Amino acid sequence: MEDPRSKNKIFAASSVTEYFNQYIEALHQSLRKIDPKSLESAFAVIREAVKRGNRIYVAGNGGSASISDHLCCDWMKGTRAPGSKPLKAHSLVGNVAVFSAFANDYGYENSFSEQLDILGEKGDVVVLISSSGNSPNVIRAAKKAKEKEMNCISFTGFSGGTLRELSDVNVYVEFNNYGIVEDGHQAVMHCLSQYLALLADQGNLASTL
Repeated sequence: MEDPRSKNKIFAASSVTEYFNQYIEALHQSLRKIDPKSLESAFAVIREAVKRGNRIYVAGNGGSASISDHLCCDWMKGTRAPGSKPLKAHSLVGNVAVFSAFANDYGYENSFSEQLDILGEKGDVVVLISSSGNSPNVIRAAKKAKEKEMNCISFTGFSGGTLRELSDVNVYVEFNNYGIVEDGHQAVMHCLSQYLALLADQGNLASTL
């Protein structure tokens, strides 16, 4: 099995400070290249789901799994405000027992799609995070979302992979380095979270009144 790190663009540097400076410059340029329309579209899908009372599911592998769990914390608890409808977020990797049971009994490639088959409903949203965009379990989750008439938002990097084509909205971080792509995804996640919280605090997200 190929080590994913073999695909990483590595910077030539003679010190960690020099490497850091090149890294942050590359991260800055990658963030600048994110299509603003994809951000607006992702926000619109999330906001409509909140208004309807639908749930938002999120999943990823490895570092993307950590971002998924972090997203649930920030989007659910961090956007809660009096008088505003709550954002109902659920991580498909957060419960190790459930995740591993599906992976063990149905195959790792079905570890997310089987959960969506049970939990997902029409109008729900799934946020799929994959740097390569080619993880089999994430691709099957995107296909299951379409089958269930759910909306699919993806965060990808590198070439975007198959996931980019399967998604209703794709937030693409253009770079061939897992760290930079994941940092970009984390930044987008935080920006969406904080903007959702801002609107909730102002009473402009989805009022319960």
